[in-house]
Amino acid sequence: MEPRLNFVTLVVADLTRARNFYVGGLGWKVALAADDILMIHVGAKVVLSLWSEAGARDELGPVTRAGTLPFTLAHNVASPAEVDAVLTTARAAGATVHAGQQREWGGYSGYFVDPDGFRWEVAFNPFPIGDVTFP
Repeated sequence: MEPRLNFVTLVVADLTRARNFYVGGLGWKVALAADDILMIHVGAKVVLSLWSEAGARDELGPVTRAGTLPFTLAHNVASPAEVDAVLTTARAAGATVHAGQQREWGGYSGYFVDPDGFRWEVAFNPFPIGDVTFP
């Protein structure tokens, strides 16, 4: 099997609130909208899906939320200043923001948490892997 990731789906408590945050607040563009799902292109061949809890329950079964979700999503940028700019935009959109800072591994990153508790890392990575992950 070829390693690949095409969709990241976040099950959200309130699809309207999620749309207001990602589209209205962050300025991301809708690729597809339906009654219980919203899709946004976030890369050349990667889509972020925001799926209502009701829609997810119909297909997946019970949906639960408890505490800090055990993963992060990442948004890489070209400089530390861009990290701070993205975090400022996220804060204005209503996110909880953890300020950017120089990291032990040599990069600079900070975090924001969306209205459903999904944590996004915003990072400048000065190493070759940063060149691969930054568009």
